[in-house]
Amino acid sequence: MSTAVPASAQHPGHGTGPDGGKRDFLKLVLGAGAVIGVGAIAWPFIDSMNPSGDVLALAAVEVDLTPIPAGSGITVLWRGKPVFVRHRTPKEIKEAEDTPLSALIDPAPDSDRVKQGHTQWLVLIGICTHLGCIPLGNKPTDPRGEWGGYFCPCHGSQYDTAGRVRHGPAPLNLFIPPYAFETGTKVKIG
Repeated sequence: MSTAVPASAQHPGHGTGPDGGKRDFLKLVLGAGAVIGVGAIAWPFIDSMNPSGDVLALAAVEVDLTPIPAGSGITVLWRGKPVFVRHRTPKEIKEAEDTPLSALIDPAPDSDRVKQGHTQWLVLIGICTHLGCIPLGNKPTDPRGEWGGYFCPCHGSQYDTAGRVRHGPAPLNLFIPPYAFETGTKVKIG
């Protein structure tokens, strides 16, 4: 003859017995505490991956264009990278516009490299696309290479007055950061 064992007696600690509810509650509290503890430990690590305050401050840079004379430029720092802001002369603009695309290593028309209505201003990330050197050419006294733009003295890459690679080992044109003209004399990079 077999006797049936009640379900609450088959699995001690579960069910509706006097100790079953307490044990379930303790497991719930312990699980919630573990989740909170893991979160408290992980949060500083995850938060450390966010950009620091000084980097966030450089997320956008405003540049006053009024002190830059035609034929020269300035270098500003944006997100840890040098950015060339150059005031091109009418001669430099004409040379850039008249260059046939077939003469370029990385073909791009001048109109794609500047903002419409502001063709005298060239804004480029000042890092050579060969090995990451910083080309010369922002100052009127800097060597600018055969095409009058920028010259990388490390390996001899040369860029024209639109920042397009014309000679040397660099495979690509100088990159253009995101930028917009806020006024006729102020540009915001980033």
